[in-house]
Amino acid sequence: MFSFLKNKKPVVRDLKWLGVDMHSHLLPGIDDGSPDLTQSISLISKLNELGIDQFICTPHIFKELYPNTAETINTALELTKAALRKANLDVSISAAAEYMLDENFEISDMMMSLPNRHILVEMSYLNETPNVEQIIFDLQIKGYTVILAHPERYNFYHKAYERFGRYHDMGVLLQLNLLSITGYYGKDVKKVADYLIEHKMYDLAGTDLHHDRHLEALTKAVLSGYLHEKIGNYPFKNQLLFNG
Repeated sequence: MFSFLKNKKPVVRDLKWLGVDMHSHLLPGIDDGSPDLTQSISLISKLNELGIDQFICTPHIFKELYPNTAETINTALELTKAALRKANLDVSISAAAEYMLDENFEISDMMMSLPNRHILVEMSYLNETPNVEQIIFDLQIKGYTVILAHPERYNFYHKAYERFGRYHDMGVLLQLNLLSITGYYGKDVKKVADYLIEHKMYDLAGTDLHHDRHLEALTKAVLSGYLHEKIGNYPFKNQLLFNG
């Protein structure tokens, strides 16, 4: 009579299923993410406790606010690697960038891309970049695979779901922010994220972690089992594309 208890699925309270966090702002002092090295190590350590051991940090390259270059990003990366070794934290960490598609965006052959020339891009949350499809095409001509960061957060797509299908047809990969599925960014963002999950339109997921408030909300969602229940079995390609 108690056989139903044996079939109850165990609650998963970690992020090991994600494999690689391919979008975060954990490098110190170069954008609106971690302000210093101490905070960077603290955030990475706590994410590691949740089960993540591979990080591709993606600081903003946004000329008006965060005019980062390969030099500024790699300098911050090396400082972080040294501090992680000193703290005996056994994690893999590398760096790319999150590029803002605005009037200052420039394409080159030497962009800060993720492995195998995957390039992470974003737009303003308020207005679609006017020539976004041409930019994507130009990046693809250069041999890049475009990843659109957190499409669920762009307000102008909340009543234009057909744009997601258009990106899919163009070969653009869509990346979910894990906190979007929890309602952290609001109910409208969650509604779009739920839609894209239901229609299997996401390819990748990342924490997009900036600070302790993000970490607190993420930790709650993970340890409660909620996050894995919602998306833990979704076929994200993080490990397939970026593992090792």
